Amino acid sequence: MIRYLIRLVLIASAFYFLFPMIPGVQFHGNFVHALLAGALFAFLGWIVEIVAIAISTIVAISTLGLALIVLIPAWLLGFWLLPAVVLKLVADFMPSTLTFYGWMPAIWGGLIMLCIGVATSGDVHEKVRRTD
Repeated sequence: MIRYLIRLVLIASAFYFLFPMIPGVQFHGNFVHALLAGALFAFLGWIVEIVAIAISTIVAISTLGLALIVLIPAWLLGFWLLPAVVLKLVADFMPSTLTFYGWMPAIWGGLIMLCIGVATSGDVHEKVRRTD
C-alpha cells in the first residue's frame, strides 16, 4: 500500500517538476492537479496494458502462434512506448492541464515514467515470501 502512495507522489512530482523541463511539454496547474494526473496515468496505464495484452493474445491465438515471431520482438523493443501512449491519453483527458506537442516529448516523458515504475516496482522475491 505504501509503495503505491510513494509511486503516486513520484509520478505527481514528475508531472509537476520534471515534465515542464522537457521541450514540448506544458503542465498548467498545482500539485493537486499533478496528483490527479498521476492517478489518471495509473488507471489509463492499467487499461492500455490490458488492451495491448488482449490484442496480442487474440493475434497469437488466431495465427496459431506464428504471430509470436513478430509479437515477442515487438514487446521487447516497444514496451517503453506504452507509457508515452498513456501520457498522450492523459493529455487528451486533461487538455487544460497537460499538453504534449508531438510524440517525441511524450516518449521522453514516457521514459521518465518507465524509470519511476521500475524504481517503485516490488521485488519478485518479496512477493514470493509473502505467499509462503
